[in-house]
Order: sequence, then C-alpha cells, then structure tokens
Amino acid sequence: QVQLVESGGGLVQAGGSLTLSCTHSRLTFSTDAMAWFRQAPGKERELVATISWSGGTTYYLDSVKGRFTISRNSTMNTLYLQMSSLKPEDTAVYYCVADRTVATMKVGATLGSWGQGTQVTVSS
Repeated sequence: QVQLVESGGGLVQAGGSLTLSCTHSRLTFSTDAMAWFRQAPGKERELVATISWSGGTTYYLDSVKGRFTISRNSTMNTLYLQMSSLKPEDTAVYYCVADRTVATMKVGATLGSWGQGTQVTVSS
C-alpha cells in the first residue's frame, strides 16, 4: 500500500490562503490518481479535488472551483492543494488519498490508501 502524510493545515481567517502538502511512498503502476477529500464533524465525506498521474486530468468539487488548485510533483513524491479565498465552510479535516483512477475517486476511493488527515479551520 501507498503511505501518505499530510501537512500544512492550520487556522486561517476567511479570505486567506493555505497550501496543503502530501508526501507519499513510491506509487505502484496500478495507482494512477491522487486526491484530496475532506470531512467536517457531522457531515459526509466529500471529494474536493483529484488528479491523474498519467494524463494530468483534474476534477474539482463545484464549491471550490476557481479557488483551489491540485498539483503534483512526481520527482519529489508530493501532492499539493493550493487554497485561496477560504470560507468558513471549508473547515474540515483534509485527507490525501491514492487510488487507481479518477473514476474510483469519484465513487469514494474505498480500496485506496488514505493518510491520517490535517485540520483546516477557517474563521469568519
């Protein structure tokens, strides 16, 4: 399995910016996508953004389009999530995930590898 470690979370005021990082172990051939999920207490987990390694295809949750950017650096074994214009509703634990494809991410990445998460708190 792929090992994942998130970092970069913290407390920020509404309208501010944060960049999350995820360092990972060597990816297998069958692992072609990585993503960021988030979950707030009492709410359902949701896919925030995902990217494929082979084609660079990206997908974003409608509410974060234009504000968040997902990117990768395969040489450095790192995934990033650049967040700007943050809103209180962005407050959640953010998880880094590795899975087979973008399609598997969209259905919850049940068989994927998950990090422990990093807390992002946006104050009003």
